[in-house]
Amino acid sequence: MACAISVTRAGTEVVQLYLHDPVGTVARPEIRLVGYARVPLDAGASAEVHATFPADLAAYTGADGRHVVEPGALELRVAASSAHVHHAVPLTLTGPVREVGHGRRMRCELRVK
Repeated sequence: MACAISVTRAGTEVVQLYLHDPVGTVARPEIRLVGYARVPLDAGASAEVHATFPADLAAYTGADGRHVVEPGALELRVAASSAHVHHAVPLTLTGPVREVGHGRRMRCELRVK
């Protein structure tokens, strides 16, 4: 996924990525911060931020105590904060429900270009 940002005066913008699962079988927080990047910019400048992340980042602990990823609709939100969303990108996970080990390290990678 890629997103372009720009500023009118010099400073640092913090790009945050939030994951929202509107149809999970277990109630969870409305949104979850999954990644962020600090982007220093000169006045009038812009930059692209590219994000890659594993589908397992959508895993959660189900009612039976298993850490699972389930298929369905998700939404990735690109924001300056949880209250200031700039873009919302619909995503769909496909395949069967699958278990993810609790020890698995999952992270979102953001690159500024």
